[in-house]
Formats: sequence, C-alpha cells, structure tokens
Amino acid sequence: MGLQNCEITLDNPWNTYYAGQTLNGQVKLQLNSPKNIRGIIVRFLGEANTKWSETKKVRDDQGKEVDETEELTGHEEYFENHYYLLGAKNGSEINLPSGEHTYPFSCVLPGNLPSSYEGEFGHVRYTIKVTLDRPWKFDQDTKMAFTIISPLDLNQNARLKEPMALNLEKSFCCFCCKSGPLKAEVIIPCGGYVPGQSIPITADITNASNVKVERLRVILRKTVVFKTNHPRRDLKKEKTTISEISVGPVEEHSSKNWQQNIEIPPLPPSNLINCGIIDLDYELKIELNVSGAHRDLEGKLPITLGTIPLATTQLPNKDVPQQQPTVPIQDPSQAPTQPVSPSSPGDAVGWNLYPSIPPPSYGESEYRANIVDKNDSQHTRVSGGQNDFAPRYPVYASAPTLPNVQN
Repeated sequence: MGLQNCEITLDNPWNTYYAGQTLNGQVKLQLNSPKNIRGIIVRFLGEANTKWSETKKVRDDQGKEVDETEELTGHEEYFENHYYLLGAKNGSEINLPSGEHTYPFSCVLPGNLPSSYEGEFGHVRYTIKVTLDRPWKFDQDTKMAFTIISPLDLNQNARLKEPMALNLEKSFCCFCCKSGPLKAEVIIPCGGYVPGQSIPITADITNASNVKVERLRVILRKTVVFKTNHPRRDLKKEKTTISEISVGPVEEHSSKNWQQNIEIPPLPPSNLINCGIIDLDYELKIELNVSGAHRDLEGKLPITLGTIPLATTQLPNKDVPQQQPTVPIQDPSQAPTQPVSPSSPGDAVGWNLYPSIPPPSYGESEYRANIVDKNDSQHTRVSGGQNDFAPRYPVYASAPTLPNVQN
C-alpha cells in the first residue's frame, strides 16, 4: 500500500486567515512501506465558481418537443501557487523509507482576496492540495480547504453608525367606509453589525383601523446573486431566511410597543468584495400580517454585516480569554523556509486601530459543502477524512445587545 496517511495541518486552530497574511503549515506522511516518488508538490488555489442547470422545451430534428438541459457556469481565479516540497519536476526518483515524514510549507496570501463563501449555486473557496508525484503511476492527492476573511471595518462608513427607521401606514376600506389608519414604526440603533451581536428592534404599532393585526414578523434574511459567464451570462437570485422573531397580536383600535432582539449567527461579511460572480446582501424584512382578505404591510431595512464592529459598540469583557487568528508553529525546527509576511494579525484586521475591541473567536457557518470537485481524481483524499467543509467567520460571541432606540 505504501501511503498509509497524509495529513495537512495549519498554524492556527481555526484554519482561518485574513487576506494579506502568511499561511504556514506542514504535511505529515505516514508510510507503512518504502515508496518511490519523483517529488511532493504543494498547491495553493483560490477561486470562485457558480453552477446550475436550466431545462427548456425545444424541437428535435423530427419536430417533436423535447427537454433540453443547459449547464451554466461562472469562474474566477484569484491566485495559484505551487512548488515542490521534495524533489523536482525533472528530478531523479526518490525512495522514501517507511515511517513518518514531515515537510513544512508557507504561502503569502494576496491582499485583495474575497471572503470564503459556500452556497447551493456557488462558492468562493481556498484549498491546499499535496500531490505525491509518482513516475509511471497515478499521482496521490490529499486536499483540504481553509477560510479567508476579507476585513470589512464598519467604522469606515459613517452612515452605519446612525439609527435606522421604517415607517409603514395603511388604511382599509370596508363596505365603502374608510377606517382609521394602521401605523407601524420599526427602529434599529445602527446599520452595521457583526456576527455574535444581537440587533435590538423597537416596534411601535398604532392600530386605529377596524382590522386586527395578527402578528409582526421581523426576518433576518440574506440575498445572494450568483452570476455565470459560460456559455452565456445569466444570474440566479436566492433569498434565505437566517432567523426571525414574531410578536402580536394588536387588536382593532389599540396600540402596542415591543422591544425584541434578533441574534446574528456566524455569517460571511456583506458584498463579498473583490468577487465578481457572487453578490451578498443582508436585510431585515418587516411584515405586519393582518386578518381577513386584506394585503399585509411589508418593508425592509438593509443592514451591513462586517468583520470589525463599530468602536462605539459595547463588546465582550477584555478579560475574557481570546485567541488571535494566527498561532505560531510550536516546534521551531519546523519553521517554514519560505518568506514570511511582515504584517501582524492586528495589521490585517484593525485591532491596532481599535484597542478597545478584543479579537473575536471564529464560528462555522451552517452551510457545508463537499470540496472534492471535477478537477480531483478518484485517488484524491481529504485531509482529516471529512469531505464537507464549512467556512469560519469572526464571531464576537460574548457581545451584549446594543441599546434600544427610543422614539
């Protein structure tokens, strides 16, 4: 058999890096018998892909109507870097003895990478593949995925610090008689948040009508637009409910006031900056569901999810132990020989600019995807044995809720 196991490990516990940082790690091979190879290659790849199929009715050569399925795809490549950890492309054959073999590696990540994203119709994905280059035999590949975060500092947009309000109003007609209006005002304290925070929502409903309000729904929702460029340009929009709260009712000729919080789970930052084939936005959808055959009242409050919270926001106690996103390799003898970026984690994420903001932890998103794709062979294995991958995003897990905004 020869190769018993191949593991790829990185130098921080979350396998998460910020664009512009240096990724360090090592490959550990376990051989149960000697193995002849030309070399060991490590390949770093960052890319985005979109894909879906569309079926339409067409007529064949006999004039019969048949279904024709067309596959639409989109692709962007952000960086690719590979080199030999051992051996060379045209080098002589190397005999590896049985036992354990460890090889360090390093890669300086470009500073303009979009954040990792995994979705039903597309992804932004970063992978490492280690290949045992074997002469006259099939290569053996081991693959793993890691997360890239493109920092989005909420403090850089002054508008995100301002309260936001949505006002809805409607009058109902019943047997030619117009009732008093139904009015609703929903307020949030600012337009920018980070995962781990809760959005405080203040809602005032004045129902002067003859129609009962069954409930008020506030839905945290993301909208993703996937784009293709082959064989033609197209797009697909996907709206997903992340979480929601519901209160009510409000009877006819009465008023109610509520203060509720909606929590933000680990999520990628808004916009997916520097990605041209996937767009990502967030919003709070507000619904007033009314009784009878009347149409509901609806509105939206757009919000921005970032990776660096507003500095005026109250955050976790600084005494709570937090790990930084890069942890050095513990064994100095395993230090990579490749160049190391001079930037520190603080330079990458802005902690040096906002000393009151402690580093976050990193939480997995709910969506998981299989990282073995069409470019991999049947001999490709995944490091750790788990094919599915979920990106990790900064989470300020201990953050208390923001103050409610009063009218």
